[in-house]
Amino acid sequence: MATIKLVPYLFFGGNCRDAMEFYKDVFGGELTLTEYGEGPEDAHSDPKANTQEMKSKIMYSKLDGPFILQASDSPYREDGKKIDAFSLSLEGDDAEKLTAYFKKLSAGGDVSAPLEKQFWGDTFGMLTDRFGVSWMVSIQA
Repeated sequence: MATIKLVPYLFFGGNCRDAMEFYKDVFGGELTLTEYGEGPEDAHSDPKANTQEMKSKIMYSKLDGPFILQASDSPYREDGKKIDAFSLSLEGDDAEKLTAYFKKLSAGGDVSAPLEKQFWGDTFGMLTDRFGVSWMVSIQA
């Protein structure tokens, strides 16, 4: 039987390496990083991706741990810009592990909703990490 997965893929503006190393510290796992400069000259159809500035930036990265997270640097994004219109959601019943993820992800970021017991019974919190990625953490009752 064939399998299909939904894997989050994030685009950063030059700080992908820092972000993915941060997520490796948070979640653990094996991190693969490939720079634009590792490919052949003019490998990309987009001329902006072939610039000297992009050669040391991350063309592809994958964190393979308790779940998979992929990312790269986009020639069209700037560092420090919030990545809008979505949130990565961590949920489960391992309160200790999820609480630790929330604390680590919030370091240097902005907590918009503290991790607290909610009226529906779960413990829930929201934050934007220091790389502009929004996260929701839900510990199921």
